[in-house]
Amino acid sequence: MLQTLINVFRIKELRNRVLFTLGMLVVFRIGHWIPLPGVNQERLKEIMDQSREAGTALARVADFVSMFSGGQLSHSTLFGLGIMPYITAGIIFQLLGTTLPQLKRLRDEGPSGRAKIMEWTRYATILLCVVQSIGYLTFLINEKLVYPEWASTPIWWVMSITAMTAGTMFLMWLGEQIDKHGIGNGVSLIIMAGILGGAPRAVNWITANFSPGDASKMGWMGVIVLAGCFFSVVLAAVTMTVAQRRIPIQQAKHTRGRKVFGGQRSYLPLRINHGGVMPIIFASSLMIFPTLIFDQLHSAIQANAGGSGTWGVITNMLAHNFKPGAYFYVILMIVMVYFFSFFWITVQFNPEEMSKQLKESGSFIPGLRPGPRTAEYLETVMGRITFVGAGFLAIIAVLPAVLGSALKIDYSVSQFLGGTGLLIVVSVVIDFLQRIEANLLMRNYAGFLGSGEDARGPRMRGSRA
Repeated sequence: MLQTLINVFRIKELRNRVLFTLGMLVVFRIGHWIPLPGVNQERLKEIMDQSREAGTALARVADFVSMFSGGQLSHSTLFGLGIMPYITAGIIFQLLGTTLPQLKRLRDEGPSGRAKIMEWTRYATILLCVVQSIGYLTFLINEKLVYPEWASTPIWWVMSITAMTAGTMFLMWLGEQIDKHGIGNGVSLIIMAGILGGAPRAVNWITANFSPGDASKMGWMGVIVLAGCFFSVVLAAVTMTVAQRRIPIQQAKHTRGRKVFGGQRSYLPLRINHGGVMPIIFASSLMIFPTLIFDQLHSAIQANAGGSGTWGVITNMLAHNFKPGAYFYVILMIVMVYFFSFFWITVQFNPEEMSKQLKESGSFIPGLRPGPRTAEYLETVMGRITFVGAGFLAIIAVLPAVLGSALKIDYSVSQFLGGTGLLIVVSVVIDFLQRIEANLLMRNYAGFLGSGEDARGPRMRGSRA
């Protein structure tokens, strides 16, 4: 491992790409702490800390946005919205590209068509940033977290909306620069950096709440269970990320004169977890709304009528059953993860198109006739492996809620150490290592997996072993 790291910095181009990527992530973390003017940051942090201690829906919404966007709503900063508006706009156009014929034709035009779609995605990102920043600033004013002399000034609104929108657009540009001049996968690296930024808070929470002699705090058993879940999720995430269902492919033989070409055997790799973390993101995004709505509705009824009436009992039951870790919450989350897993595969995976490409390239699956029969087989296999992958994602999605409810662990801590956040970090790290591995193997250096000619680099011709 040490020799491999030395080889990474021995290659000038690879060294520059790695250092550039790290430098851009440092810029992201610096901008993450630039506050918006006019906001009472101390009062905002105090309210968020109280919400986390009480386990309210507001704290879960803030932690969710922080995890999946790389931003931070617990303190109002320039990068408060994170990269999520850009990801949302990209997903919208990706889904529309499979349903609207105009976008599909534009995507099939090649680089020019994709550049046009990317331009529209950026315009949609600006629109989403404006809408989300207005909603967030309205929340700050309603909670009296903005100084009165600033809240009543239109210039403050324009400045704050522009600053938060510019922050997201800068993160989008930052990700594109990492793709162009760095290792690549810039948006995912930004999200990973935001998730890892919560590691000190998770460790501090465990340290502050660890007391073996106090029954109300975490003991040795809780620490052991949390550590076991951490290593189990890491192991399962690595296994499911690289797991494939390999379908054998046979190329047809072609005779030209006295020579025979083709006939090689290869395989078609189908990922077990083809949807990645997208099904969890979709399911978690929708599960926030019933949790937040029922919690706020019960609080409003309890404040007005004391919660003793019929509506108070109903809203109390709904708010209790839709909290993370509750029975109905877990069941509904599992159902939604399965639904979005199959939905994402339906959108992303086209067996008819894949069968057509195999037929045009002169390849076929042994024992199956090219055409509809091959497409039917691919669809059946993909459905079976998606069922397994969705089960893995469902466990990852409900594990933090169940673990936090059973061990009285803060939701953000359990989410980071044993759930979706850890899955994202593992997936991005694996992709990062694979990209470095590819650069090392191109130059005949041994990679992290031990492949290559020599761990010290390529040998010179004529040198003795």
